[in-house]
Amino acid sequence: MTGRLTKLGIVLAIFGLGFIVVSGYAFVKVQEGQRSLQAFSAAQNVKLTYNEEGQLVDRGDVAEGQAIMSLLTNDWGYAITPGELNPNDPIVNTASEYMYEMATVSYHTLHGTQTVILDEDFTAPDGTVYTAGVPYEVPVDGRYYSELDRNNPIEAAIRNQAWSPLALSLIGELGVGTATASSLQMGLGVAAIAFGLGFTFIFMGAGLVWAVRPETAKVRATQQSLAPTPA
Repeated sequence: MTGRLTKLGIVLAIFGLGFIVVSGYAFVKVQEGQRSLQAFSAAQNVKLTYNEEGQLVDRGDVAEGQAIMSLLTNDWGYAITPGELNPNDPIVNTASEYMYEMATVSYHTLHGTQTVILDEDFTAPDGTVYTAGVPYEVPVDGRYYSELDRNNPIEAAIRNQAWSPLALSLIGELGVGTATASSLQMGLGVAAIAFGLGFTFIFMGAGLVWAVRPETAKVRATQQSLAPTPA
């Protein structure tokens, strides 16, 4: 029985060593991915802007930065991780930074104004008459792509101009960055779990081998006294 338990302890320790190797490999790959994500954003000069107080600003305006954050956290319900927004490292390489940059593109698209020129006269449902060939400045008014009626020539023009392939492709690219950054975080968690399991198996295996090891007991020697032989 002692021999079997010793072998079991050795097997557990080997399994633990395997988990340690897996955790090390996962950690190295996560580091490679993070360096690549950092280099990718740095090459494109994708950075967030902070003021001297460490507040996010948009085009130098703190209020605009707060409005973008409100769109992200309130309208979209995204939970920002404060530690991922670092004024000392403005390069966009974390999930929260990618999502904030995505919200920035969307915010300016939603609150922009488009110049619309129609080919034919059009009377809007509210009675406004738009004359063909005349440029009109029409606000997007917070409407997303799906909220603009393509059967309405004014809204169709806004839909095509505001939510252009450029805006949609930027949002799509930033979404990929968010997913990549989140996957790297999950990879780091997997590495930590594997390391914890490996340490636990090694500890259990070593403890089992130690518990069943043979021990030499020290026995105190006793002296025998010879009884006197009666005469």
